[in-house]
This record gives sequence, structure tokens and C-alpha cells, in this order.
Amino acid sequence: MSDIKTFSLSRHSWLFSVPDSNKDYLFVKEGEPYYDEPYRAESYAIVLVREGGLRLNTALASWDVDAPSIITLGPSVIRYFTKRMESLKMDVIFFKDTFLLEQHADVFFLSRYDFFENNDRNVLPLQESCFYKFSKIFELLSLAQDTTSFQQGPIVRSYVFALIYEIDAYYRQYASSTPPPAEAEPLFTKFKRLLSHNYLQEHKLDFYAAQLHLTPKSLSAAIKKQTGRSAGKWIDDTIVLEAKVLLQNKTLTVSQISAMLNFSEQSVFGKFFRANTGMSPIQYRARFR
Repeated sequence: MSDIKTFSLSRHSWLFSVPDSNKDYLFVKEGEPYYDEPYRAESYAIVLVREGGLRLNTALASWDVDAPSIITLGPSVIRYFTKRMESLKMDVIFFKDTFLLEQHADVFFLSRYDFFENNDRNVLPLQESCFYKFSKIFELLSLAQDTTSFQQGPIVRSYVFALIYEIDAYYRQYASSTPPPAEAEPLFTKFKRLLSHNYLQEHKLDFYAAQLHLTPKSLSAAIKKQTGRSAGKWIDDTIVLEAKVLLQNKTLTVSQISAMLNFSEQSVFGKFFRANTGMSPIQYRARFR
């Protein structure tokens, strides 16, 4: 869905109040992103939360993120941030896949790492020893950013590769030392995977229940027991979040957005949006003049 409004690297430089690098990557030191409207990005992001904390919200999860932690976000992940603490120090490296894979033989390299997707691995709490290692890599990124060099791009690229490999190694180590989840836990994981792949076309609880071989009532009760939200509420919230992203793109009409979200009529979409947000699509869009 290339028409969806996304944040460019230039937009991120504005958000973090840092100079635009005019490159396919952007490094931010000690930034404070409290953008509380959902958006996507044209780039990947790896964040080191050094001090303090914030709340990260994605389409399918919310986290109270406390230092020290790593946040990983791919371009497809809808995200927004809310403030939790006055003090916050975090470093961020944004990069496009074209930058990272410029001289890499495997064009599917990034797709091998699920922590860039919309799932439970977007936030990685760090042990102190691992925080020290990640902190050093981000310090090297900062030095590379501050130093004018003909080889600056390849140097930054090598550090990003190092971060990805270290994050992957950390997850593999953590997974090997963590006991298997309880029997009920995989259901929500399966439901989220189904939802992330089908919510644009499938709005009804019946579809997801059938795919999981459950009755709608059983699925809703099980998901609510695990998360505090019914399965139907998860479906509605995911569609609303997508609608908010689309409505920020002024090149799309409300009618087009309604069709993209597979509503039978624009009026049906309008009623759905108002019921879940307290305002009409037009009223929401008016906030972004």
C-alpha cells in the first residue's frame, strides 16, 4: 500500500529536531519522540533506550519501555509514542533497506529477522552486560556521524549489521534459556498473525474463529482473558489504527480509504470510525492541516 502516508527520513529529522542528513540513513543522539498519532516509516529503526522510559504503541501491542532496552521497527509497523517519564535518553539509527543492502548479495537479509515485524519482539529489555555492548556500538555510530569521511556510509553500514547480528544473537540466547510458553499463550500469537495478514479484508470475528478452529465466543473469551481486550476489540482497534494512518494522507479521499479498508459504503466506514474514536473521519483529518 504505497499510497499510505509514511514518515521519511527528513520527517524524522524534523521530529527529533536534528539536521537532515540527506542520506539513506539518519542517526539521532538522545532524541525524544513523543508523536502520539499513528504513522509508518520508509525506513527501519533500531533504538537504544539509555535512560528513562516511554510507551510504545504498535498496531498489535503496547509496551512500557524502560531503560536499558532496544526497540526495533520495520517500515510496515504502525507506531506512535506517548510520554511516561520526564527524563529520557535514547539513540536511534534509521536506515533504508537500499542503504544497508547496497553491496549485499542477499536482498532478503532483513526479512530473516522477525524483530523488525509487528510482533512481541519489537522491544528487547537488556541485561547490564549486554547494554554495555550495545552502548559501545551506538557510540561508534555517533562518532561516525560526527566525522566527515569518504567511507562514512560503509562504516555506518557495518555498525548497523553489527547491531542486527547482536540483537539476533541476544534473542537466540534468551529463547534457549526461556521455558516453553503455557499452552494458552500461542493462541494470541496465532490470532495476531492472522489479524496482521487479514485485517484489511476480514473484519468479522467469525473469520478468525474459523481459522483457529474455535467458536467466536470461545476465541473472544480466551483473547480477553490473556490481554484484557476481546478479539473483536483487537480487530476494531487494528482497523481504526490503519484508518488513522490513511486519513493523514490528504491525497486519498475518505471514499477511497473506505474502499481500501473493504467497507461496503463510505457511510458504514464513517459510523464505524465514529463509534471507535468519537469523531468522524473528516473531523479526524481536520487535525492535520
